[in-house]
Amino acid sequence: MTPGRARFALWAPVLDALTLEIADGPALAMAPAEDGWFTVEAECAPGTLYRFRLPDGMAVPDPAARAQAGDVHGWSVLTDPNSYAWQAPDWRGRPWREAVIQEVHVGTAGGYAGLTDALADIAATGFTAIELMPLAATGGTRNWGYDGVLPYAAATPYGPPDDLKAFIDAAHGHGLMVLLDVVYNHFGPDGNYISAYAPGFFRTDISTPWGGAIDFGQEAVARFFIDNALMWLGEYRFDGLRLDAVHAIVDPVFLDRLSDEVRAAFPDRQIHLVLENEHNDAARLESRYDAQWNDDFHNVLHVLLTGEAHGYYKDFADSPAEKLARCLAEGFIYQGQGSPNQKGKPRGTPSGHLSPIRFVSFLQNHDQIGNRALGERLTTLTTPEKLRAATGLLLLCPQIPLTFMGDETGSQAPFLFFTDFHDELADAVRNGRRGEFAGFPGFADPDARASIPDPNAISTYEASRPLPGPDAAAWRDLYTRLLALRHARIVPHLDDAEALGAEAVGEKAVVARWRIGPARLTVAINLGDAAVPFTVPEGALVEAIGGDGFADALPPASFGAWIAG
Repeated sequence: MTPGRARFALWAPVLDALTLEIADGPALAMAPAEDGWFTVEAECAPGTLYRFRLPDGMAVPDPAARAQAGDVHGWSVLTDPNSYAWQAPDWRGRPWREAVIQEVHVGTAGGYAGLTDALADIAATGFTAIELMPLAATGGTRNWGYDGVLPYAAATPYGPPDDLKAFIDAAHGHGLMVLLDVVYNHFGPDGNYISAYAPGFFRTDISTPWGGAIDFGQEAVARFFIDNALMWLGEYRFDGLRLDAVHAIVDPVFLDRLSDEVRAAFPDRQIHLVLENEHNDAARLESRYDAQWNDDFHNVLHVLLTGEAHGYYKDFADSPAEKLARCLAEGFIYQGQGSPNQKGKPRGTPSGHLSPIRFVSFLQNHDQIGNRALGERLTTLTTPEKLRAATGLLLLCPQIPLTFMGDETGSQAPFLFFTDFHDELADAVRNGRRGEFAGFPGFADPDARASIPDPNAISTYEASRPLPGPDAAAWRDLYTRLLALRHARIVPHLDDAEALGAEAVGEKAVVARWRIGPARLTVAINLGDAAVPFTVPEGALVEAIGGDGFADALPPASFGAWIAG
């Protein structure tokens, strides 16, 4: 477009008329175009407020707006995507094998400014990537981000688009990749107006936990989300995306197409695409996607660390050491077996042929903490000794490690589920949240459920800030030491890493081996309360947690790593 003019477009196939409204300007009739589109050009500059007016009088924001003037119900803001002057324009990313990821919620981490101030410490600890929880605009001023309704608009409370770009720019200056969690499987409950002018955006024959499935068979719909991915990666220079809950995306062609278009659009940059997928679909990881969050790793470690066996943990309660061994050797634990938690329904496909770096491992993340009724971290659910041993396993295995903000300082602060809804929706969310835990130990009684924090209370949000724990310095030292070892001895050889087997050597003890370049890496972990017999492997002991030389036994709450060759 020429300077001072902009082209506006909206896909509204059920309407016969549409009007563009510009604040302090004229209302302009939009012209119908092919395939349900309406367009108009107007004289306006960046910063102009605008919205669309439907024939029935309803005013709606632009679903592809880059910014909102206020909340998701108000005026959209015209922005200039090229206004920011990049300070690290030559950044091209880092190889996936180097990824050590810290997941962060921007708001509870202090906003873009707070995160920028923390970059030096994050990099010095040994992290190479920051993954931001979703930024799409939501109802209210605080939210996890998974209730987004304007996928192109970065949440207003965190600042304008250029502030986000400045944060990413600063991260690149510290050698840190920045990944973004995106939600392409549903819209939130507050501020989603799309059904008013494009009901075909959603399917009526397939439902998800959040409503009708998105109809990616519609070209306009598929284009909406693919262009969104290209925007985050291009305009904002994110280094990759984590796609939330793709098992709720019922059109597999869309996932292939998205990956193909992203790869074609950025041939000179190292862009990484990561999935969350309950289906454990190994085929998606063979070429188009870099990795998948491996819930199996977390779930079996959680059972071993805490003894909990309710909910989905029941799938991992039987012979957890054997299950952990399979996870370390083959990636997924569930590769087609029936899931007890899903009434025997088969889950997963064979994954042993995949590289270890196709799996993102974690001891906890926003889901696994925040979906607990009281948001407890592992620092309050297990012993420090066992958690340190598990941290050694997480950070020194060939799989890509992910931690949650505060892990590296032993935070004991909860991370609670929080929103900022109002009136009837606030009541529904509060009551629904508490009702979810009626079948969980300790919450069968209504009075006990009433103690679950109200998601909409500001105190719930404030309590979720990741304050350092009492042993913060010791935890930071542990992370720094382990990650320095990972980067020096393991990362350089991960592109051709190969599992050599793993086995349970005790009720809660496992030994696993990999070939990494010319060497062999062996790890051993015992999360039990008693020592187990153990034969020391060949090679140099490069890390010992909870033990010294390990001689002929693995002590309780211990971890060791050896490199031979």
